[in-house]
Amino acid sequence: MKDVFLWSLCLIAFASLIKAVISDPQTTLLDQDCSPSISTDVSGYLSNRNKTFKDLRGQLLKNNTKFATAQKFGVYALAQCRDYLSGADCLACFVAAVSLSLNCLSDGTARVIFEGCYLRYEAEDFYRVATLPGDTWKCSPNQSSIKETLIDPVVKGLLMDLEAATPKTNGLFAAATQRVHGAGTDATIYAVAQCARTVSPSVCSKCLSVANRNVQHCPPQAGGSSVDAGCFLRYSDTAFFPKNAITDITPFLRVSSRTKSIISVCIVGGVCVFLLILALILWHRLFRKTAKRGVIAGLTNYNYKDLKSATKSFSEKYKVGEGGFGDVYKGIMKNGHVVAVKKLATSTSKVKADFESEIRLTSEVNHRNIIRLLGCCRKGPELLLVFEYMENGSLDKFLYGENRGTLGWKQRFDIIFGVARGLAYLHEEFHISIIHRDIKSSNILLDVDYQPKIADFGLARFIAENQSHFTTGFAGTLGYTAPEYAIHGHLSEKVDTYAYGVVVLEIISGRQSTNKMSASLTDPLLAHAWKLYADDLHLKLVDETLDPGEYNTEIVKKIIQLALMCTQSPTSTRPTMSEVVVSLKNISPIEHISQSNPTWSSC
Repeated sequence: MKDVFLWSLCLIAFASLIKAVISDPQTTLLDQDCSPSISTDVSGYLSNRNKTFKDLRGQLLKNNTKFATAQKFGVYALAQCRDYLSGADCLACFVAAVSLSLNCLSDGTARVIFEGCYLRYEAEDFYRVATLPGDTWKCSPNQSSIKETLIDPVVKGLLMDLEAATPKTNGLFAAATQRVHGAGTDATIYAVAQCARTVSPSVCSKCLSVANRNVQHCPPQAGGSSVDAGCFLRYSDTAFFPKNAITDITPFLRVSSRTKSIISVCIVGGVCVFLLILALILWHRLFRKTAKRGVIAGLTNYNYKDLKSATKSFSEKYKVGEGGFGDVYKGIMKNGHVVAVKKLATSTSKVKADFESEIRLTSEVNHRNIIRLLGCCRKGPELLLVFEYMENGSLDKFLYGENRGTLGWKQRFDIIFGVARGLAYLHEEFHISIIHRDIKSSNILLDVDYQPKIADFGLARFIAENQSHFTTGFAGTLGYTAPEYAIHGHLSEKVDTYAYGVVVLEIISGRQSTNKMSASLTDPLLAHAWKLYADDLHLKLVDETLDPGEYNTEIVKKIIQLALMCTQSPTSTRPTMSEVVVSLKNISPIEHISQSNPTWSSC
């Protein structure tokens, strides 16, 4: 803490020295976020964090680039100012952001976003990530003097142009203006878009799309700003950047005359068509050869004999899991690499037809809390999927199985938080919404550090419909399945939210949701949890193997409330998974929820 105190004094002194020479560092706060603790060596983490601050400040002073990154012993940090700020204003904005971030006495993540600059640090490499749950916007409290019918289309058009052009610019920054004419009005709208320079153009484009959608809530207000983890969008009916900062975005919004000429020549001469056909023939031949060598749609195309050998002919000794969609085996490849091989339980014509399209979708999913698909085997007596191997197996074994009682509170909280992040990604951050439909403790795998990864996330949609033993006609496991889906077949992301709430109760209690379903289809653990909640006896749900000294009782009570909120009916009363992530990150107060377990008949 001494380092933090001394560093704070240095920042305050430095801010005082430059105060007289700055014009406007634009330190209106748009977003601030602090994460839960992730390290046991808090003082060491904070000391390294302060070293990155010093490094960032040195880069901003020396290079005058408005952008800097630094990494010190497990701390990643980034600072970026709007390109139109002066060097002094940029530094002043950075100082203000650092001062505010020092209030985050956490050794995890902190993010401070002002209108003029951006500061972020984490214990993991975040430089290529721009979108996270918790994106937000802020509108000016004053309504614009420009008529609503005039300002709305101008703001919308200008921001759409910036969204399209900014990812194509050098530096991922653009500032533009648009005149407003009509009905005696002669005004100008000013707007800026920016992404962190560490992200790719495609990631920048996705982030600005979210920001643009959010800031559309602001007109006819005089201005508005929208931010996500790695991008910024702002408009105003008054100037907030100098004229020399304006970017000519026109070249990024239209096809150049040279390109048009080439296209015209190709069409007239037929040359382009000929070359295209020739290229397709060559590509097709090359693709077939490549597929035979082992790569399809970015995945390894494994040989069936190699996988059979790696699993000792799918020996029972190598079996590490089993479920409705197939058994999973540990496989040791010839190069010593350990993988998990899932042998699908069915190979009907419907499944085979959907298999290739499904693995293409699955291969695009990339998140730290979702199991990674390495490849597949399509040629052989069974359809096989190959995943990364998870050393600690499934969560259920640690809650009420052979390893019961070995998970401490911090490990349990990390699992609760990680699963929420994975589901938020599948529901809201992937380019299409994926509904898991079978969230349960046995489908949550733990790596060597007990970090959770969701498994079987893409399979239920096409396999379960062909499973004869699913007499109810739905994909899922009774005890985790939302009543509106099990009874009426109503499917939405809130089905996963319900199952997540049940899993959280399992994690806290160390009890299985149900050993068998009763005739009334009421889940025993869930009913028990609601009864304890109604009697204000939350803590009686906590696993007795947990050391009471490890956890804060108020935090545990709030997480139990959040889990119950996820199981409410109707579905509109359940939070989205991104809202769950935000609540867990901030341990924010939970809204009042009903005093009884929602019945299945009410859905």
